[in-house]
Parts: sequence; structure tokens; C-alpha cells
Amino acid sequence: MAPDCSLPRSHLRPKHLPASRGPRIICMEDLHHVHIFASDIEATVDWYCKNLGGSVAYDGDFGGARNIFINIGQGRLNVYDQEPRGEFSGAFHHIGIQTDDLAGLHERLTKNGVEFRSGIREFDNWRYIMCPAPDNVLLELFQIDIPKMEPGLQAFFARS
Repeated sequence: MAPDCSLPRSHLRPKHLPASRGPRIICMEDLHHVHIFASDIEATVDWYCKNLGGSVAYDGDFGGARNIFINIGQGRLNVYDQEPRGEFSGAFHHIGIQTDDLAGLHERLTKNGVEFRSGIREFDNWRYIMCPAPDNVLLELFQIDIPKMEPGLQAFFARS
């Protein structure tokens, strides 16, 4: 059954959120990486390293094809040496990249020839801009003011 969207959002509580009391889950899962196809793997890796400060952690055969694993901050991007398949890639919309200096990152990418459809947008404690990466991957570059957010959002966006 779909939630009643006429209620204020504060009344919605997804069933997967932990109850205030109850059994603790012992195992841990981590979202480890995003894996993308690349029509030109060298250009793609160069783009992420040059524009987002990525560093190559691995370049070799993995699972029967060339893969390059890139560290970007605390996140990981795996680049698969194969043309993107089809016009769309499922329900995927964008990759979010958190920064401490959105204006500086915007300036650096602009100097590197990255084109933006709009300027930086601001909403309360959130600033963001969208830009294309190789092979029509859409990136959301964002900066947030964590201390001014509500506790649930502070915990979600805190960097470990």
C-alpha cells in the first residue's frame, strides 16, 4: 500500500527504518562503489581524476574485462572498458559528489571545459549544480551545511 502523500512528510516513516527498540542487526553492509561503462576508458578516467581529484587504485583485468578502479574522496568509482549499452541505464539518474568548496569545484571544472546548464542553485542548507561527465553520466556536485540540518540528515551526510 502506498503512503498517504496528503499527510505532512514528517508523518511518513518508511517501514525499513529501525524501530526505537528491538533486535540489533549484527552484520554490516556498505554501498561500496558505482560501476559505469566507458566508451573511451582513458578519457573517462582522465576526466574523473582531473576534475574530481580521483586516483587510480587498480587498472587491470577483473571479471574478464579491463576495469579501472578510482578512489574519489571516500567513494569509489569502477570504470568498465565497454561501450554503454542502450540509450538508458535503468532507473539510474545521477551520481552525487559531496564537496567542501562548490564554488571552487565549479570554477575548476569550468576552466577544464565542463559545461553547466545553470549556475549553482541554493536551498536552505544545500547548494548544488549538475554537470555531464563522459558517456552522458549526470553528476550532482553539492555542498551542505551539516550543523544546520536536522539530526537525521546530519547523521546521513556526516563524513566518517
